[in-house]
Amino acid sequence: MIKQFKPLALAAALALGAHGLAQAQNFPTKPIKIVVPWAPGGATDVIARVLGQKLGERLGQPVIVENKAGAGGNIGTAAFIREAADGHTLLMGTSSTNAINPSLYKDLPFDPVKDFTPIMLVATVPNVLVVPAHSRFNSVDELVKAAKAEPGKISYGSGGNGSSQHIAAAIFTKVTGSNLMHVPYKGSGPAAADLMAGHIGLMFDTGSVGHIKGQKLKALAVASSQRVPALADVKTFEELGYKGVQAAAWYGFYAPAKTPANVADRLNKELNAVLQDAEVKKRLNDYGAIVNGGAREEFARFTGAEIERYRKIIQDAKIAIE
Repeated sequence: MIKQFKPLALAAALALGAHGLAQAQNFPTKPIKIVVPWAPGGATDVIARVLGQKLGERLGQPVIVENKAGAGGNIGTAAFIREAADGHTLLMGTSSTNAINPSLYKDLPFDPVKDFTPIMLVATVPNVLVVPAHSRFNSVDELVKAAKAEPGKISYGSGGNGSSQHIAAAIFTKVTGSNLMHVPYKGSGPAAADLMAGHIGLMFDTGSVGHIKGQKLKALAVASSQRVPALADVKTFEELGYKGVQAAAWYGFYAPAKTPANVADRLNKELNAVLQDAEVKKRLNDYGAIVNGGAREEFARFTGAEIERYRKIIQDAKIAIE
């Protein structure tokens, strides 16, 4: 039997549909806000600002970056999902907030899949093991030897409990059998500042290329399967004989759940164009990032796969929030 619609109900439905289509066609109608759930100065913040500037130029609207740090990225992310689902607010999501945290926090204030509309994976940045410029350690072997001889005395910083830096260091200690003291910060930027000041001993960082080239930090190894172009002289852990120490942070844009498909598609299209910009590519590569891009559906599948991958890593490594 064919379902009958009342004239008023049908008219209302058509009006809502027309409104949604018009909204998508007219997008954007006001400034775009990018929520960065970490402190200023870290990789998430830098990448958001590099892309935000060019995205604003293409959309013809200003792009504002808003930092909301705390609880391993959960505070800013939880605030983001309450934003209007109209495409005018985006999250600079990361492997920490959208893939690692679901396996670390029992009462996560958001659903990593249902509360988001994936827009695009924009960049991947391998973690680099760095120490202060005047550190006594000049190699991974020296560090591992000292960490075993002085258990719990050598400290490492991270962007917070459960951050990509924390996970990378946990994998490193498990593979090498070393014992380090974790010092979590509210973002990788503050951690890197303390590292350069010599307040902590080392860090697995995703935003250290500039400091390494500026001789403020020494790079001991890269936690990826291949060397990073911006640090071509720095060997990977595998090259140094430490297999299994691979940890890269990734960054991607999400919109709130129920964002109109046309709006999400427009954002994806413009961001893909932004990533083809020569200046953007150079700035990301110089930062140590590998440029990504692609379809929304690809990012959705990638997010789901990463949630499962990190669940296994965390379980196998017995990583827990401190």
